[in-house]
Amino acid sequence: MQSTNPIIRVIIPAYNEADSIPLVIKDIPSLVTEVIVVSNNSSDDTIVNAQKAGATVLEELQRGYGYACLKGMEYVSQLSDTTDIIVFLDGDYSDYPEQLLELVQPIIDENIDFVIGARVKSLREKGSMTAPQIFGNWLATTLMSILFRSRFTDLGPFRAIKYEKLLALEMEDKTYGWTVEMQLKALRKKYSYVEKPMKYRNRIGVSKVSGTVKGAIFAGVKILTWIFKYGFKK
Repeated sequence: MQSTNPIIRVIIPAYNEADSIPLVIKDIPSLVTEVIVVSNNSSDDTIVNAQKAGATVLEELQRGYGYACLKGMEYVSQLSDTTDIIVFLDGDYSDYPEQLLELVQPIIDENIDFVIGARVKSLREKGSMTAPQIFGNWLATTLMSILFRSRFTDLGPFRAIKYEKLLALEMEDKTYGWTVEMQLKALRKKYSYVEKPMKYRNRIGVSKVSGTVKGAIFAGVKILTWIFKYGFKK
């Protein structure tokens, strides 16, 4: 990238993450220009706790991970100053926000377009990923390797992308297909990308996706739908 001091904004979708969100915000490096928490119709103190921690807080009443991410992107698009890099990060404190500098380094130093924080087994806390998550990741990335010759090993939510490249993807998924949609569209557009191994720990609270059978099944269906949609698209 051209800028030695890039403008980095972090978008954090959050649904009932009152206990974890202050910890997430506190651990984000000072290099970040703005932290944007999108409360996805939370019924607890997520909003007030995020505000107290210094974040810009938006509300998206329509439930869905993609809805929250799109709300954050809409806000960024209306700002008067530029944005160079967008980082997406979960609000449950399962990722290590202080590793954000490692995540964006390939974009800043090597001009890479897109970076995934990979939750590699050797750096994962025991129990931090459920069996359905591990299998789903393996299946999705294996299919992406076969259909697109991709090198992705994870669909991790901790990710960084050049803002202009993110806009060009024209993201549209409103729920659980958001992460895989981004990776598939980046492959189609031949973006440069890398994975950075990241630590991963047990989240605070109960997962709204992998923590329920319904959520896990719905997420799996959405992910596979996107893969096959793009796999057979001319």
